Amino acid sequence: MREIELTAGTVEYEDTGARTDAGGSGPAVVFLHGLMMDASLWDGPIAELSGEHRCVAPTLPLGAHRRAMRDDADLSLPGVARLVVEFLDRLDLRDVTLVGNDTGGALVQLVVSEGAAERVGRVVLVSCEAFDNLPPGLTGRTLALAGKLSPRMFGLFMQQMRIGAVRRLPVAFGWLTKRGGTATGRWMRPVITQQEIRRDAVRMLRAVFADTRVLLRAAERLPAFDRPALVVWARDDRVMPLAHGRRLAELLPQGRLVEIEDSHTLIPLDRPAELASAVREFMRVPDPDPRR
Repeated sequence: MREIELTAGTVEYEDTGARTDAGGSGPAVVFLHGLMMDASLWDGPIAELSGEHRCVAPTLPLGAHRRAMRDDADLSLPGVARLVVEFLDRLDLRDVTLVGNDTGGALVQLVVSEGAAERVGRVVLVSCEAFDNLPPGLTGRTLALAGKLSPRMFGLFMQQMRIGAVRRLPVAFGWLTKRGGTATGRWMRPVITQQEIRRDAVRMLRAVFADTRVLLRAAERLPAFDRPALVVWARDDRVMPLAHGRRLAELLPQGRLVEIEDSHTLIPLDRPAELASAVREFMRVPDPDPRR
């Protein structure tokens, strides 16, 4: 993992273009994860795509990060979206394909809907929060309630996530992934073991769920994003409604929809090869406006 100092604090990130033995020369793909997750969500798709494209995956301050943020960091969804834009600027990434799953997809919507999409050439929304689905499902509502606790009590509450059977419950990750038990255990370590991360997580959860209409406002501006857009949705998703995926594809002027079988929300964990294939084919389709 590499590190970069941003206004909110130090952000770790994976970058295949920085390796000596990997990282294709094609357009960069930047991957965004969700709440209580880190960049390892994307390990499977990155392994599939890194031979053709530079793949970049930051670990955002969404509760599973390992480096504490500054006290004045804005950890709301719009604040983290601005952090993503700063990250793109600092790495001087241009014409990127911005991919987001779970809350990462919400961040993609905010980046392109708030006039900050100069460096974004394409977007991929993968089973994510949209419209009024905030907080999403049992997991989201549980996190919203847990975020009202003090950092100390939040830490005690999260101790139960050490147990795999608990993480597989619908109120935890049970309706988010069918096959990602090992990853979810790894994601819980920072918040369980680091006091400063528990503090960040509580601040973040309170800020994220303080404005439950933020994605409704973002959706009103999505039709202005007239660039290639792919919506990939888990057909069996019990947290992010499939109807929302179809609606997003219709809202985006160049939107197209791909539905994935045998997966919950976290398609990068459940069906990484299928997701990578969909992204690869999408990136091969030329932009109808070559002047961009």
